[in-house]
Amino acid sequence: MKRAFFARAGLLALLASASFLAVCPAQAGSYDFNTYNNSGDPNFNQLLGINSAGTIAGYFGDGTVSPNKGYTFVRPSTYSNENFPGSAQTQVTGINSLATPTTVGFWVDGAGNNFGFFSQFGSFTTVVDPNTPTTGTMTNQLLGVNNSNVAVGFYVNSAGNDQGYTYNIGSNTYTPVTLPSSFNAVNVTATGINNLGDISGFYTNSVNTDTLGFLDIGGTFTSLPDPLAGTSTMILGLNDNGEAVGNYTDAAGNTHGFVYDWLTNTWQTVDDPSASQTAAFNVAGTTVNGINDAGTLVGFYSDGTNVNGFVASPVPEPSTWAMMLVGFAGLGALSLRARGRRSAAAA
Repeated sequence: MKRAFFARAGLLALLASASFLAVCPAQAGSYDFNTYNNSGDPNFNQLLGINSAGTIAGYFGDGTVSPNKGYTFVRPSTYSNENFPGSAQTQVTGINSLATPTTVGFWVDGAGNNFGFFSQFGSFTTVVDPNTPTTGTMTNQLLGVNNSNVAVGFYVNSAGNDQGYTYNIGSNTYTPVTLPSSFNAVNVTATGINNLGDISGFYTNSVNTDTLGFLDIGGTFTSLPDPLAGTSTMILGLNDNGEAVGNYTDAAGNTHGFVYDWLTNTWQTVDDPSASQTAAFNVAGTTVNGINDAGTLVGFYSDGTNVNGFVASPVPEPSTWAMMLVGFAGLGALSLRARGRRSAAAA
């Protein structure tokens, strides 16, 4: 009886190990890239956010030749239109992982005013920070949302500068995202928020006008410059596993996507293999705009003619495959021993 118990315990341990290996996100390394464009405008697509179920938020249309039209997307080919009622243009920028996900974004009226919005259960609600000036063209945008239904975004103040904020959908409350004075920050944009309440974004340094990324991890702010000594870094999203994504401009003026691991302070350049530094619709190179907890990336790139949405799935490192094979081999050995014991008992 004891042997049978320990055999079952060992089997359960190996099963748990195999399950962990199957769901554990791959570490920074190679990615499998796939391009996805909504047929509504195959010339311009941007994928901006992805949740744990793999549902993607995005839009098509460059806003000049064709209006922005929002959608959600489930691979390989299920597109669902999502546009604020009566809007001239809509972008869906973020999506959370609730059973019925909340989406956020912004919509544009006929006069060019931008309004944030969230959508739940098919119902749309406009979001405008109360500090937004009421004169001139109004700009409010929501860019990300977590599972607590706290969203992040920005508005343009009376000085013409971006001001980041968080918005709690449940309590209808707004909180400014204020960076440390040592950052000399203007044009603060909050772009993403994870389920721990950590916030990503970018800002302009008033001293040298560089654009720098920032992370607010548990209330501690970190400024993140271009890792290749360029002039621009934008952090555009983050997950619960210490990974942030965005784009940077290198010293030669080229735009690249990246994944940044703030637990190890390591950067990895991630460019779609079809990307070109030749601009299309004023977009060049690669931008990684969203990442989920499995490490799957979404974003967009220029191929020199069109702007295309992409999904990049992490490819497990050889060591991870080896561990999985060892786990599966152990399961096979335990299964054989169990069958042997059952045969002996029958005899």
